[in-house]
Amino acid sequence: MTMAGIAALGGAVGYAKAKSVPSLVAGVTCGTLFGISGYLIQQGENQLGHDVGAATSGVFALALGSRMMKTRKMMPGAPGAILGSLSCAYHAKKSMEWRGYN
Repeated sequence: MTMAGIAALGGAVGYAKAKSVPSLVAGVTCGTLFGISGYLIQQGENQLGHDVGAATSGVFALALGSRMMKTRKMMPGAPGAILGSLSCAYHAKKSMEWRGYN
């Protein structure tokens, strides 16, 4: 659920600072998807929950990494890309474990 809060908060801050509606929409969308991932995992749908988490994390990392490369600004791209990459790796590993690929 931590990534859900980070994504939603980041979108809200992007909107508050620059009136960026795309940041708000992306942040809330990613936050919602991370929340769904956490909910699915809590309900015992572990593989699906981790699949949703991995996909959302991958998109999150790519979007913020791409933004960092375009703007050449470290904030918020670098921390977001790093967190998204770490989250993607974690969820991909857990998804593979639930599939039986230890």
